[in-house]
Amino acid sequence: MSKSLPTTRDAAPSRLRRAVTTVLMIMLAVMIVRDIFARRWGSTAAPRQDVAQDVTQRSP
Repeated sequence: MSKSLPTTRDAAPSRLRRAVTTVLMIMLAVMIVRDIFARRWGSTAAPRQDVAQDVTQRSP
């Protein structure tokens, strides 16, 4: 048995699906890179000690 090639009707959704997947992957990569940059350079100031309390410290 020979496999038939996809018709033009079947090829169009495949191209659309591939385009949507590509766009979603690019958006995901951009969001990851943006998050990395925001975490690295966004908070240059150290957190204040009265606000950020270490959970490992025991109270007297």
